[in-house]
Amino acid sequence: MTAIFRPLLANKVVMVTGAGRGIGAESARLFAKQGASVMLVARTESELNQIGKEIAATGGEAAVFAADLSQADSVEAAVKATLERYGRLDGAFNNAGVGVTVSPLHEEKEEDFDLIQSVNHKGVWLCMKAQIKAMLETSGSGSIVNASSVGSLKGNPGLGAYGASKRAVNSLTQTAAVEYGPAGIRVNAIAPGTTMTDMIQQWVAINPDIIEQISAKTPLRRPAEPIEIANAAAWLLSDYSSFVTGVVLPVDGGLSV
Repeated sequence: MTAIFRPLLANKVVMVTGAGRGIGAESARLFAKQGASVMLVARTESELNQIGKEIAATGGEAAVFAADLSQADSVEAAVKATLERYGRLDGAFNNAGVGVTVSPLHEEKEEDFDLIQSVNHKGVWLCMKAQIKAMLETSGSGSIVNASSVGSLKGNPGLGAYGASKRAVNSLTQTAAVEYGPAGIRVNAIAPGTTMTDMIQQWVAINPDIIEQISAKTPLRRPAEPIEIANAAAWLLSDYSSFVTGVVLPVDGGLSV
C-alpha cells in the first residue's frame, strides 16, 4: 500500500514578513509549495511582486501587501488585507528584521539602536498583537514563528543592540506561548546562525574572512542556505509540531552548543 504524505501546510493561510528577499522569500516559496496560501509582506512592493509571480508560476497561491512593520496602522492593515482575501489566518512567520554595521557597543549609534528596536523588537510585537487577534477571531487556533538569532542566546560582540533586540523577541515568544496556549495558539522562534543572506554579505564587505571565521567555530563547518532556515520555520508552523510551543530553536549548525 502506497503511503500518502500530506503537504506540511496544506490549506493553511500564512503571513510572511520580510518576504521580499533572503530567508523570507525562500520561506514564502516553500510554504506555497507545501500547500499554504501566503500573504507576502515587506516594505518594497516590487520585490514582493516578483516573489508572488514566482509562486504563481509554480501553481502556488500568494498575495502581496507593502507595509512598514514598525507602524501599528501599517501592520494592522496587512493583517486586515489577509483576512479580506482569505477569510482567516492560520500561521505567521515574523521574519522581517534589520541589521547594522558591526561595532563595539561604545561606538554604536543611537539612530542604529532605534532602528533595530523599531523593526526587530517593536515590529514583531506589533505583528504578534494583530496576528493573535486575527487568529482568535477567525481560525480559533494557529501557529506563529518569530525570527530570532543565534546572537540572542549568548554574548554577541560587535552586535550588542542587534542581539538585544533578538533576545527581546525570545521573551515575547515565550510569554505569548504561555498566554495563548490555552486558546490553541502556538508561538515559537527560530535562532539562525550564519546564513547566506544580504545581511551577511554586508558583513563580508567589511570583513572578507567573516564567514570562514564563524564556520571554524561551527560544528558543521559551514553557513546555512536560506532554505535550511525556511525548512525549520515550515515545520514549526505545521501540525507536525503540534505539541511544540515556547521554544527558541537554534538552526545554527551547532554554533550555540
